[in-house]
Amino acid sequence: MFSRIKAGLRLFKQALVGDANINYTEGSIARASFLLAVPMILEMAMESVFAIVDIFFVAGLGAEAVAAVGLTEAVISLLYAVAIGISMAATAMVARRIGEGNPVAAATVAGQAMWIGITISVLVGMTGYWFAPDILRLMGGDESLIAAGSSYTQIMLTGSFTIVFLFLNNAVFRGAGDASIAMRALILANGINIVLDPLLIYGMGPFPELGIAGAAVATNIGRGIGIVYQLYYLCSRNHRIQLLWQHMFIQLSIVLQLLRISVGGIAQFLIATASWVFLMRLVAQHGNEAVAGYTIAIRVIIFVILPSWGLSNAVATLVGQNLGAGKADRAERTVWQVARYNLCYMIMVALVLIFFPTWVMSFFSSDPEVILNGIQSLRILSYGFIFYAIGSVVIQAYNGAGDTMTPTWINLAAFWIIQIPLAWTLANRLAWGPEGVYWSVFVADMSMSLIGVYFFMKGSWKTRTV
Repeated sequence: MFSRIKAGLRLFKQALVGDANINYTEGSIARASFLLAVPMILEMAMESVFAIVDIFFVAGLGAEAVAAVGLTEAVISLLYAVAIGISMAATAMVARRIGEGNPVAAATVAGQAMWIGITISVLVGMTGYWFAPDILRLMGGDESLIAAGSSYTQIMLTGSFTIVFLFLNNAVFRGAGDASIAMRALILANGINIVLDPLLIYGMGPFPELGIAGAAVATNIGRGIGIVYQLYYLCSRNHRIQLLWQHMFIQLSIVLQLLRISVGGIAQFLIATASWVFLMRLVAQHGNEAVAGYTIAIRVIIFVILPSWGLSNAVATLVGQNLGAGKADRAERTVWQVARYNLCYMIMVALVLIFFPTWVMSFFSSDPEVILNGIQSLRILSYGFIFYAIGSVVIQAYNGAGDTMTPTWINLAAFWIIQIPLAWTLANRLAWGPEGVYWSVFVADMSMSLIGVYFFMKGSWKTRTV
């Protein structure tokens, strides 16, 4: 018994430290999944901490400040969709090249992805700088909310490059199998954000009191330093992938291939996140307290399910590398094995949020209306975790194989053909209010999972070329 515990601790340490000599296409699937999933789970958990920390400290400024963060996050989620979509393509192509035993080609893919990230960052940054108040107004914010929160929105969108490159660089590391580096980059970025948030929001010590804008400044500084850390390791030797200057020379064929795969990835997340923006707009009809409650609930859920995203990301890497090595059957066994792990985790999380939502919400707010809305949201959304656990793994398996269009059509059906009409009908036509919005999310998660599993079992993803 003691020897098993000791072996488990050694494996956990190996997952955290990383090992460039591990071959994820051979040996135990459980071991390979564990070594990739542990740092990816911690990485995704660290990403969610940005949202949780900002809400925690901003909550002291009132419901309007929290609502402004929520509306801004709804808009930024569209940027997340683009960043994740491009990252998805980078992970798939890098993983496939590593599986083929060609790290130079993998580095070339990373270099070409950088140019795509630069272009997106400039476009989003300019839009945010000039149109921040208009964006909040379009999202349904009233004039008092716009006055209080436009500085936050402007800074977050202007500094969008920190979001894009944090995602993009970590996608390269994940595809290469260097997940521990991605994890450490997020830990560093979060540590800085946690320290700077209260100092800049409330003006502690020699720091200026910036209010809600301080949260945006702290977040961008933390993410920016995380990017510097990433680039250091990306350009260093003794890792699975090393980015050199010659890899940065534009190769149009690779850029176009990345964009081709990215189209499906971006589309599927744009479909999902744009539907969330629409849902937020429906909730906003019922006041700032409803938006604040839903915002806190969503942040909590993002925090607790990001370990699930970490497991799903591990599947994407394993599927890509195994397909590159010509081991499609092993890739499929990996998907079902990780899906079982994910299901067990999500059931435990759902039980906590269903039975203890009051305690969770009370940690973030003392406003009774905010807490009530958050409790209702947490409980209803948690019912769909069983379906989400399996669906998220299957969707990422498609993406890891480079088949990003199948998940796009699945998302389109689940979120826009089913969820949006249902949310509007329940919330407005049947007068269920925000509760109708929450039930539509449950139905969408169930639909995504059932449709995804059906097409996955047909096996066309195994023959996808990247």
